[in-house]
Amino acid sequence: MTYCVGILVREGLVMIADTRTNAGLDNIATFRKLNVFERPGDRIVTLATAGNLAISQAVVSFLTEGLENSETGETDTIWNQTSMFRCAQFVGRAVREVYRLDGRMMENKNLGFDVTMLLGGQIGSGRLRLFMIYAAGNFIEATTDTPYLQIGEHKYGKPILDRAVKYDYDLQDALKLGLISMDSTMRSNLGVGMPIDLALIRRDSLKAELNYRIEAGEPYFHDLRERWSAALRKAHQDIPRPPYDREGR
Repeated sequence: MTYCVGILVREGLVMIADTRTNAGLDNIATFRKLNVFERPGDRIVTLATAGNLAISQAVVSFLTEGLENSETGETDTIWNQTSMFRCAQFVGRAVREVYRLDGRMMENKNLGFDVTMLLGGQIGSGRLRLFMIYAAGNFIEATTDTPYLQIGEHKYGKPILDRAVKYDYDLQDALKLGLISMDSTMRSNLGVGMPIDLALIRRDSLKAELNYRIEAGEPYFHDLRERWSAALRKAHQDIPRPPYDREGR
């Protein structure tokens, strides 16, 4: 289980992912699920993954080691894609290639081909964009109306984003909301846990403004968790009690 969220606002992009994987309460491991591909001045591409770890690691390997292009005879990698749209197409192609190699075998073993990915970033003079890529290799894109996408155990953090995230939000405020969304998910699901990896990309900078790991006990995140819990308790107390009497009036 995992939780990853990408938030695209006018100023830039926030990508956040937890690192917990497990096969039961007695078999918990930590793996980085937020991959950052950066060539300052040329491109900044981030990829967050959820689902079967073997599938997602194979996809990432194809992105860096490459796939042969049957039309050009050259090797395609994430480093020679010319736009974020083509990059999303390439990631989808890598997913389908992993399915071609391993998918039928997994299905024969009653193992679902379970993988979803968030791809966000900017290449050259192109737009800063955010995509969600499915197990079939197809994808959707975040818009100004819906400026965030989630994968993994998303239901606990979604209400916060639905109520608060707007495209015109300040980039740091978007990061704060993303962390609150992550904290809410961690509070309700043991399959999502620390450390938390995050990347902050300012539009047209073509580099990561922040590529950071929040470890357990990190002061700011601990303070954020306590303040958010206190704010919720106060909001609950400040709302008037329901006026309904025993007769249902």
